[in-house]
Amino acid sequence: MEILPKKPYQDVYCELYDREKVKKAAENGLDDYNGVNHSKRMTLVLFTSAIEHVVKIHRIVTTEFGHALLIGVGGSGRKSLTELAVFMATYSTFQIEITNSYKFFEWREDMRKKLFFFCGIDEQPTVFLLNDTQIIMEAFLEDINNVLNNGEIPNLYSLPEDIMEVMDNMREVNKNAPGFKNLGDAEIWQDFINKCKNNVHIVLAMSPIGEDIKRRLRMFPSLVNCCAIDWFLAWPQDALKSVADVFLRDIDDLPEVDGIVDICVDM
Repeated sequence: MEILPKKPYQDVYCELYDREKVKKAAENGLDDYNGVNHSKRMTLVLFTSAIEHVVKIHRIVTTEFGHALLIGVGGSGRKSLTELAVFMATYSTFQIEITNSYKFFEWREDMRKKLFFFCGIDEQPTVFLLNDTQIIMEAFLEDINNVLNNGEIPNLYSLPEDIMEVMDNMREVNKNAPGFKNLGDAEIWQDFINKCKNNVHIVLAMSPIGEDIKRRLRMFPSLVNCCAIDWFLAWPQDALKSVADVFLRDIDDLPEVDGIVDICVDM
């Protein structure tokens, strides 16, 4: 998980009539992202629908206690557009890595020693991006449901050594903060919890296909009640044409490019 430099965020919410200006800002953000992340560059065609999703996700995660539920099939751009929106918000992205040995213990370790530790002590606003294919145990969603409801996972720090590690780091990080030395253990712990609540943002990417999403939304109502829903619908014709046009224009000596673009759109 990469620590990004903090920038002053100006809370401006207004309608932008100049769509070209929005597109230029998104393209500049993508260029900056690729300039920083050389190993995982994204080759995206930012057509109107994609830019609208970037703006929506950006607005959701930069809202206090903002969480998002992205519903769409795989390959619709949920992950890549989220990473771009998070980068443009100067937030960090956190994702788990599923392996054959990844179980509930490893999940709790990631929550305890990475996500919440990072957000509560370093105070870095972080978006936890979770794909439905990574939910190998329903217990994962139970923890997510608690975060959406209360901003924390009950009994996440149950061992004395884990609590002591948090307290020691909180004291070290805030040693120059006015009045912090006078705080008791209970007040320091509550300060840590509050910072976690303020800095953790959940973005769930789920597919509408199959029975899993219906069952999960019934079992965990906070996935709907506490999330702003963004539907990734089928790409419109102009979006398909833009993608085909961008990738085919670079091919030398290709006859009838416009006709081939139209065929790609139809297919």
